[in-house]
Amino acid sequence: MMGGYVEGIIAILCINLIFAYGIYLTAASGQLNLGGAGFQAIGAYVAGVCSNYFELPIVFSVLGGILGAGLIGFLISFPVLRTRGVYMVLATFAFALVISGIILNSEFLGGATGMVVPAYAPVEVLIFSTFIIILIVFWLMASRVGLAMRAVHDDDVVSEIMGVNVKGIQVFAFTLGGALAGLSGALYAHHYSFIEAQYFNAVLSIFVLLFVLIGGTQTAWGPLFGASFFTLVPEILRLGDTEWRYVIFGILIVLMMIFRPQGVVTRTFVHRASKIFYRTAER
Repeated sequence: MMGGYVEGIIAILCINLIFAYGIYLTAASGQLNLGGAGFQAIGAYVAGVCSNYFELPIVFSVLGGILGAGLIGFLISFPVLRTRGVYMVLATFAFALVISGIILNSEFLGGATGMVVPAYAPVEVLIFSTFIIILIVFWLMASRVGLAMRAVHDDDVVSEIMGVNVKGIQVFAFTLGGALAGLSGALYAHHYSFIEAQYFNAVLSIFVLLFVLIGGTQTAWGPLFGASFFTLVPEILRLGDTEWRYVIFGILIVLMMIFRPQGVVTRTFVHRASKIFYRTAER
């Protein structure tokens, strides 16, 4: 039986991991998505509406959140993918602001007061969902589609010359990434039983992108490290009850950015770690 504090940490870690993998899929195909909070909000509110107004079981309301965020991701991917670099970042950031503004001004969605979500999802559901998503992402990145995504990430021009459907891969990654972010939002809504637009803000979009960029976009291990680091390290520092915990955490981030600008977990890192593991296992 887990204590309330430990259960709370595990719950937010699971939500952050799924959220990070949603943003990772777009980053792995060469796109920077700063609209993560918008997709998570869509998933949360679609699930909330399905549970609140239509009284659907949790499975169907969560599925609704996934499909809703995925559909929006598919629709906006076409105009967003016409932009590059900082303009793509600004376009996705603007999308998140638009979603937040729509929710705040909608009485149907509860406006600034938020929405109560009656159906409750225990932490075991979050753990199981996270485990399945991690397996799916690792499988996807090891498939031909994942290879094409990495090729587009490294050089989209050469990839197109070699016959890769660059636009199709990017649309797929953006859509699936939006769907996973929607899943994280739906699980958040059902676990905490309350959602409000203020939670899905710009800071949340920035943080989840940092999960991915600090962890690394070259392998599926990157978001796992990044989300775990940003979720667990602040809590560990909090247990130390030191006034300097924010300074220490900030210094750690700066050091990682200086010494590992390509991300902490890279393909070379994974390859070397695998060789060490196999050598140790043989002994």
